[in-house]
Parts: sequence; structure tokens; C-alpha cells
Amino acid sequence: MRNDKLLNYLHLHFIVFIWGFTAVLGALISIDAIPLVWYRMSLASGFIFLYIKFRKEPLLLPKKVLAGFFLAGLIIALHWLAFFGAIKISNVSVTLAIMSTGALFASLLEPLLYRRKVIWYEVLFGGIVVIGLYVIFNVETEYVWGIVLALCSSFLGALFSVINGRFALKYKASVISFYEIFFGMLCISVYLALSGSFDQAFFQLSGNDWMYLLILASACTAYAFIASVHVMKWISPYTVMLTTNMEPVYGIILALFILGDSEYMSPQFYFGALIILVTVIANGIIKNTRERKKRKLTKP
Repeated sequence: MRNDKLLNYLHLHFIVFIWGFTAVLGALISIDAIPLVWYRMSLASGFIFLYIKFRKEPLLLPKKVLAGFFLAGLIIALHWLAFFGAIKISNVSVTLAIMSTGALFASLLEPLLYRRKVIWYEVLFGGIVVIGLYVIFNVETEYVWGIVLALCSSFLGALFSVINGRFALKYKASVISFYEIFFGMLCISVYLALSGSFDQAFFQLSGNDWMYLLILASACTAYAFIASVHVMKWISPYTVMLTTNMEPVYGIILALFILGDSEYMSPQFYFGALIILVTVIANGIIKNTRERKKRKLTKP
């Protein structure tokens, strides 16, 4: 008899591994961040649309809901632009180390958007993360703007997750994903059209770039998103949270193997990155423990 929980746990690790590979692909693709994100969103929305049609899922939604998806799409587009922009002007290791602050950004944004009380240990952990960032800033001065862009991307990603949490309770993940990615692509298209960037050179890509973009849009975006939702039906949110925190670890290791010398950093950098990662994991463990205790107390 198959152990479905074990299979889905391994599947989750594979998905997180793919997410870690996303940053490496961003470094391998030769085009700039803006066209890169436009191609990613265009291709991914097409793949997800085909999946929705295959599953015969309805796409008609109220205008108010679509307006919410449009806002989320704009945020995710800006998040990816900052993410790939950080990779282009620094490297994968720096970007992923800073991106691991996302979970703490989310825990600090929730009280503002959902009007819940600020939790003391989240403020404490936020301070510890600042120490980790300070260590990285001090030793990697040549990557300052990459670090700033990665922080912006991390914040926007957390904001997207907090906003998207409400949509996920009411609508299918594939439909949400299609509209948000499609609307994000439209926003970038308007900018490119107004700036006159849609010229012949924009659509002339190398064979390698097309190959990497197709992998990025299909496996790392469309497949990974839909598969992660399926896996969450079998695995606890706590396990998902801990496993997801492995993304920067997988990504940095992949970058070292694939990209070589450009990814080797000073020992102080890895110390600062470790401070951030351990703090984020500790935050998740404490939060999960407190929520379990609350559920036990509220049970009749």
C-alpha cells in the first residue's frame, strides 16, 4: 500500500527545489528583468489557461473580484521585477538570502491588514533579522542595490501572500493564478507599449533563452503553483512552512554548482544568511505551537 503522505511530502520538496531553481534560471536568461518577467507571465498564463480549459473550470467572476485580482497581479508583477532585477545586478545567493525575510514581513503585515494584535516575539524576530541583514550589508557592499531590490521583492511577495490568503478561501487556485498572472502581464505590457519597447529586438531571443523561459513558465510557475495547492491537501501548513524555508538553501546550492565562482561569498555572508533563515524558521515553529494550543483550549 502506498504511503500517500510520504509521497506528497517528497513531492513538496521537489516543488520547493523547483522554486529554488527559478533564481538560477533568472541568472541564465540573458535578457533584462522587465522582458524576462513579461515572457514568464505571458507564457505561464497561457499554460494555466489551457489547464483550466482541460479541467472545464468556470472563469466568469464578478467585476469586484476581478478588480482584486488585478491589484494582486500588479503586486506579483512588481515582486518578480524586483526579484529578477536583484539577480541581474547582484547574484542568486544574495537575492535568495534576503528573500528569506518574506515570512517575517508577512507576520508584520497581517496585524496591519487584518487588525490583529502585534505579537511580541514577531517584533523581536524582526529585530534579529535586521542584525542578519546588517551583517550582509557590511560584508557585501558591492551588492547594496541588489540587496535593496531583494528586500523590496520580499516585502511585495509577503504583501501578495497576505492579500491572496483571502482569495484562496473562496476561489480555485488555478483561476486565481490565471487572472493574477494575466493581469500582471497586462500591466507590464502597458509600460512596454508606452516606452516603445515592443520593437523587433524585443522578440528576438536566443534558443537558450527560449528554452529557459519555457522551463521557467511551465515547470517553475504553472506546474509548481498548481502542484503546491494539491500537496497542501495532504500535508499540514506547519510542514509546508518549514519545507518552503528550504527554497533559499536549495537555490544557493544549485547556484554554486551551476553558476560557479560568481556565487561564492564570504563566510560572513553565510553567517548573516543563517541568522535570517534560523529566525524565520523559529518564528514559524513558535507560531504553529501557539495556534495548536489555542485549538486545544477552544475544543469542547
